[in-house]
Amino acid sequence: MLLWRTMLAAALLSLTAGMAVAGEPKTNLLSQWDTGSDAAAIAKLGEMFNAAGGKWTATSIAGHTANTIAKLRADVVAGNAPPAVQLKGPEIAEWAATGMTADLDPIATREHWDTLVAPQLIAVMKPEGTWVAAPMNIHRINWLWASKKALDKAGIAEMPKTWAEFNADAEKLKAVGIIPVAHGSQDWIDATLFENIVYGMNVDLYRGAFVRLDMAALRGRDMAAAFAELRRVINWTDPGMPGRDWDAAANMMLNGKAGFFFMGDWAIGTFNAEGFKYGTDYLCAQGPSDNGKPGFILNSDSVVFFKQKDPDYVAGQTLLAHLIMSKDFQTIFNQAKGSIPARLDVDLSHGFNPCQVASQKDLNDSIKAGTLVLSMAHNMSVLQKYRGAMMEVISEFINTPSMKPEDAAAKLGDAVEAQM
Repeated sequence: MLLWRTMLAAALLSLTAGMAVAGEPKTNLLSQWDTGSDAAAIAKLGEMFNAAGGKWTATSIAGHTANTIAKLRADVVAGNAPPAVQLKGPEIAEWAATGMTADLDPIATREHWDTLVAPQLIAVMKPEGTWVAAPMNIHRINWLWASKKALDKAGIAEMPKTWAEFNADAEKLKAVGIIPVAHGSQDWIDATLFENIVYGMNVDLYRGAFVRLDMAALRGRDMAAAFAELRRVINWTDPGMPGRDWDAAANMMLNGKAGFFFMGDWAIGTFNAEGFKYGTDYLCAQGPSDNGKPGFILNSDSVVFFKQKDPDYVAGQTLLAHLIMSKDFQTIFNQAKGSIPARLDVDLSHGFNPCQVASQKDLNDSIKAGTLVLSMAHNMSVLQKYRGAMMEVISEFINTPSMKPEDAAAKLGDAVEAQM
């Protein structure tokens, strides 16, 4: 706690030096961050906002991103658009097209965002050619976590690189009485696992199905093969899976009850908070991939700003955008959350987890290899209506052991097509 307060004080001196903000800056950030490391990380932004002279208010909507979007739409219809909203992916472009989003170009130009933000995020944050959102981080979805203790017991010397290696290692864990895969039961968790499988088996299939929404890709033989692998992975989970939260599944891996765990890098925030150590308690590696190339499924949390009439809220938007894009916040926030900064000039050599350092390297390598993709499961590649339709089918398949992979692929295409 003392270290955090010292870091905060130093950060604020840097952030507010020479910065004049008219009036009393106010904000109300609408987000889905209501629990765990996510809530703790965003609370730090609130502390920084207040300490910089603003008045911070936050509204958190538990559960799905869809719930946050529903609240946003209700507020807009009521003529009360929130000043700041956690939003991402194509939803940003959809709102920008309405003309209701605020113009962040003045501060973006002044602070050189176009040269500081990772290029793959710029088009997402300024979909109409104008900055309307500020990226807080870059999350990696295709992480495979493993219990060091469980792997040692099963005689597994290194993390699996391909799906064939993963399947073989899962059988080794099962043979020594360890649950091969820890898994939760929410639909977004199911979708996270499945997009790892699709991406790791065939990146072109991923782009066709989860980015372009191509019916041949969604319904085809390769998608059926991915569902067959999903069935194998689910068969390596345990009977207690229904109703389990993701962090409970993470603890099964961390405590050696289970061997492997698929989840994005926000898991690092939970690992750190509970005192687990990389290399001693857990290992991390790129999710299994059959193409032998570095890969990265990208997710990014961002804050979108909506036009306001109250000058205090306008001033609050300038202050909040400035804080979000500062090196100090990008460092503090991402160290707490487990992601990596959206700014390219933040040094990860001090205070970041080894898996975060590896994430930054793999991000750059995947860009060079042409394998970077945006996440479907986490609202980056397609609109929520398509994501929701796909998640429903994926979870139905997981919870219906008799469903054939070919039938699941057909249903996936049908569900997406029904939303068009």
